[in-house]
Amino acid sequence: MFLFKEPKDVIGIDIGSSSVKLVQIKCLKDAFQLLNVGIVPLPPEAIVDNTLIDSSSIVSAIRSLVTSLGIKVKDVASSISGNSVIIRKITLAAMPADELEDQITWEAEQYIPFDINDVNMDFQILSPDSLDPAKMNVLLVASKKDIINDYVAVFNEASLQLSVVDVDSFAVQNAFEINHDVGPDEVVALINIGSAIMNINIVKGGITLLTRDVQMGGNLYTEEIQKQMGLGSAEAESVKILARETRNSELFDVLGKVNDTITQEIRRSLDFYNSTANDDRITRIFLSGGGSKVCNLSETIGEKLGLPVETVNPFAKLRYNEKDFDPEYLQEIGPLMAVSVGLAIRRAGDK
Repeated sequence: MFLFKEPKDVIGIDIGSSSVKLVQIKCLKDAFQLLNVGIVPLPPEAIVDNTLIDSSSIVSAIRSLVTSLGIKVKDVASSISGNSVIIRKITLAAMPADELEDQITWEAEQYIPFDINDVNMDFQILSPDSLDPAKMNVLLVASKKDIINDYVAVFNEASLQLSVVDVDSFAVQNAFEINHDVGPDEVVALINIGSAIMNINIVKGGITLLTRDVQMGGNLYTEEIQKQMGLGSAEAESVKILARETRNSELFDVLGKVNDTITQEIRRSLDFYNSTANDDRITRIFLSGGGSKVCNLSETIGEKLGLPVETVNPFAKLRYNEKDFDPEYLQEIGPLMAVSVGLAIRRAGDK
């Protein structure tokens, strides 16, 4: 959402807590074509509480991806989430977008808990207000400038230019909408579970009805395995990933308890939405992010919330040459790449 100039092709780069993911997509007239995809892990503590702590490791990971994939494009779309971004759905007097552009700074001061001069802002007009046609619903997005400046500096050091800054939840929504068919009146919950943050976005007809970020994710499993099974961090991570193959009953108990915790947090958000949603009830849940791959998590969510649960496949409708991309590999990494695919279909200068 945020910033910038004339439309250009971009590469989508998702800087996550545990890895950097890159996707390059070509926009065709009637489809999207996958050109490049890659993942490079980051060392522990490279990113803490959404802050880029070890910038040299992040720059190295970005350079490694760009070099190994032979990418020439210099413009980047990236995204932020968690406490580095503020998202508010607000109701204002109905007005044209250009008029709101002039007034948004004044309007936003009432909703942003920082000095308005210290933030970058953007907005999207969603719909007329259902209770008062003289008003409209607007999605307001803001981030502190120093956070954006950190991202700009990292990409500059990697000889790239940050041209689009989006939000993780909305990038996942972009990837979802080009790959999955849902009815215009269907309400779905898009839940992206990363290493440290879970993004929840409830959507109807392409419009966000509720979005929030929760400070928990796949690391919760790793930490609990370490604690309960006396393993080191790397071993705990490996055990978590291989849980389906090992069939260890002690491990299943640990994972089951964290699955319950994650599910309960999702339930809170969905209950909050349902309490204000009239008849627009959530019909399906779509999971993405590395955390969504944890053994039995989707089954637990579906069982406890009584809703069908599916996994976002951000490559489902993309064109690609099977000589260049192994379909099984894309299927395996798909949940991790939803944000970067959603970023890669952006263009520098679009809204």
